[in-house]
Amino acid sequence: MHAVRWRILALLFFATTINYLDRILISVLIPVIRDQLHVTDKDYGYLQGAFTAAYTVGFLIAGKFIDRFGTRIGYATAIVWWSAAAVLHSIAGSVFSLGFWRAMLGFGEAGNFPAAIKSVAEWFPKKDRAFATGIFNSGTNIASVLGPPLFVWISVQWGWRMAFVTTGCTGFVWVVIWMFSYRKPPAEVAVEDAAAVESVSWTEALRYPQTWGFALGKFFTDPVWWFYLNWLPLYLFDVRKFDLKQIGWTLPVIYTAASVGSIAGGWLSGVLMRRGWETGRARRLAMAVCAFCMPVAAMCAFTPSPILTIALVSLATAGHQGWSANLYSTTSDVFPREAVASVTGIGGCAGGIGGFLFSSIIPGIVVTYFGYTPMFLLMGSLHVCSLFLMKALLWRKHAPLPVPTIS
Repeated sequence: MHAVRWRILALLFFATTINYLDRILISVLIPVIRDQLHVTDKDYGYLQGAFTAAYTVGFLIAGKFIDRFGTRIGYATAIVWWSAAAVLHSIAGSVFSLGFWRAMLGFGEAGNFPAAIKSVAEWFPKKDRAFATGIFNSGTNIASVLGPPLFVWISVQWGWRMAFVTTGCTGFVWVVIWMFSYRKPPAEVAVEDAAAVESVSWTEALRYPQTWGFALGKFFTDPVWWFYLNWLPLYLFDVRKFDLKQIGWTLPVIYTAASVGSIAGGWLSGVLMRRGWETGRARRLAMAVCAFCMPVAAMCAFTPSPILTIALVSLATAGHQGWSANLYSTTSDVFPREAVASVTGIGGCAGGIGGFLFSSIIPGIVVTYFGYTPMFLLMGSLHVCSLFLMKALLWRKHAPLPVPTIS
């Protein structure tokens, strides 16, 4: 049983890695793609907006689909959908067709996290679930470290279209392994949560200001990560005059820092709690440290040194991931178990809407007419603003909230 659990977890890790490889590929190779398809900065914003909008809608639908058809079929369906969309990027002949496949990719990729989290809940006891989730979620940063040099190499050897085909096909290989490997857990594992109360509806969850605090935190800070993920390669290419090979080695450094920041952010709040700090207070301090790193990191827009630029951008990605590690934990800190899924869903939707606005549409316009500096300054301010909003709404009451029973 123990070996089966870890085999399942390994598959979740690889699926999440593939998910992010398909997601970030366009941001790494856009300097090449735009020359062939005549993509302007505004067009690029629309391309990312198409992905984010579809991802937001998909997030709302994926959970119900997976609950209805089961994890095995639901996860396989999601990855077949997004892998096919990734491969079909290779036939795009215009900005419009590329945007269509970006939207199809985003809609399918929304199924990854609901399916992976459900798999962990099915196979792992409660005491191991947070650790297991942390392991499979690390695939996001691994993809950001390993992907750029791989994409650049494939593009140099065979062209950018083959990069999409290659990463997309890895998803189909994963599906075959998944369908042969995954099965329903035995009864002694599955019944652990049999006594759990039923979930809380969105309508009930929205009655609480704490829900709005979490949602606003996601709305304003998720776009920062998406901005750096989507626009940084283009910034390095256009403004800092990095070539594609230099971008290929720079991005792994930046996202390695993000992994360190994620671990350090969670470690800091944990240390404070072990020293007797109240949970909300420990979370606030850890998130404040991360939030105030962001204005410092925004100074990358003004420094003439490429090395200092990379260092400051690394600080930004590390600060955001440290913030995010604590933000995800606030739902279980503040809300009772039966409300966590509903609140997390609301926050995920809010984050998608914020990403659509602040990391796709607005940057496409601002970069076109005013350059990157205003965007870096905006990204440097959002975490600090969110911290004060969340302090007023999310942490107004630290004990778990009483949630009405849903009949």
